[in-house]
Amino acid sequence: MKAKYACQSLSHTIARRDFLGALGGAGAIAGMNTIPAFQSQLLAAQVAAKKKRVLTVFLSGGASQLETWDPKPGTLNGGPFRAIPTSVPGVHISELLPLSAQHMHRMALIRSVNTAESDHGRSRYRIERGHKKSPTADYPHLGALVAKTTELDKSTLPGHIHVSSGSGSRGSNAAYLGPKYSSIAVGTSGGLRNSQLPGGMTATLNDSRQSFRRMANEQFLQRRRTAETDAYLQSFEQAEQLMQERDLFDVSKEPSKLLEEYGDHDLGKQCLLARRLVEHGISYVQVSHSNYDTHAENFNFHIEQLGEFDQAFSALITDLDRRGLLESTLVLVLTEFGRTPKINNRYGRDHWGRGFSIAMAGCGLQHGGVIGAMSDDGMQIKDREVNQADLFHTYLEALGIDPTAEFDIGGRMIPIADPTGEAIEELLA
Repeated sequence: MKAKYACQSLSHTIARRDFLGALGGAGAIAGMNTIPAFQSQLLAAQVAAKKKRVLTVFLSGGASQLETWDPKPGTLNGGPFRAIPTSVPGVHISELLPLSAQHMHRMALIRSVNTAESDHGRSRYRIERGHKKSPTADYPHLGALVAKTTELDKSTLPGHIHVSSGSGSRGSNAAYLGPKYSSIAVGTSGGLRNSQLPGGMTATLNDSRQSFRRMANEQFLQRRRTAETDAYLQSFEQAEQLMQERDLFDVSKEPSKLLEEYGDHDLGKQCLLARRLVEHGISYVQVSHSNYDTHAENFNFHIEQLGEFDQAFSALITDLDRRGLLESTLVLVLTEFGRTPKINNRYGRDHWGRGFSIAMAGCGLQHGGVIGAMSDDGMQIKDREVNQADLFHTYLEALGIDPTAEFDIGGRMIPIADPTGEAIEELLA
């Protein structure tokens, strides 16, 4: 259904290149003739030994900082909602997040993020890749970086998974790291779709088919091997491995009481599946919650959306904690930008990249910390401005990854993170 309250940018429509990417994303980025090597294998081994993982909840469209993590009640731009106390004395967040407020002692907030962008695609690129979008260079998604740098042994599952409510597809977001680290999108409806052998196909017959495929491919590769053919083969092998692990993707196997805790909605199911995936060693899992592009009726839509988010996020943090996973999982609540402090004549808030909030929880952090501050009217950053490069340095250090290390791409050394950034040291444990 078309979201009439949202802006009509291409980010809210099905773009042709996204459609094509879903069909053949692996080949779209496979034009590199070299395979990158992580410079410090010892560092990768240390990270993998600690089993550090990342779980991201992305609030798509631009969630309002004023209705979430940085309320300013009683001010001209504050809106109708109160600020409520949290489990950390002196730290208040929006009354729309009462369950999340109880977890603040496990969390940290950054209230002064500035991407200097108000376009959905460009600002999201900065948030998810830590760089400005450039016509001359492409940079890997955070998930691709984490999957690459934490890779140690051979796994039957991909290291970079995006969970959605729809069907699965292959992303094209690993840039120079290669298609192996691009995202695999999986849905929550009925587990992993198309993972069963078709009717009449026995396991023995399928094994014969796969053996013949590998033999034919090997003969072909002896004459004309390219990066594209490697990507093609890798996609087939990974698909077969995913079929063998299909039960992992079926959230209906969880107790009904736990399903109720997460919520009977798409985000609840996505977060529950995300927990199952990180519990089974997936390096990076991302879920998405949409409809935050509230150019009209901002307050009504945030009541509805944040009701789902608050329930699912609170259940997720509780579940990770009681399973002993929170201490090794970095949880990020991201959005491409915030909303304008000024309220427009449709009771909405527009795009605002010049000072918004993100939340973090889990490993490597000083829990309860709040970094940065906006002016009383929310219009200016008055303390500790943070950009996308700083965020990436902070994430990587929280995981035990040196953000100043480099990838060797065909003899060319490329920094893991934008060298202009620096970690928020006061936020790190």
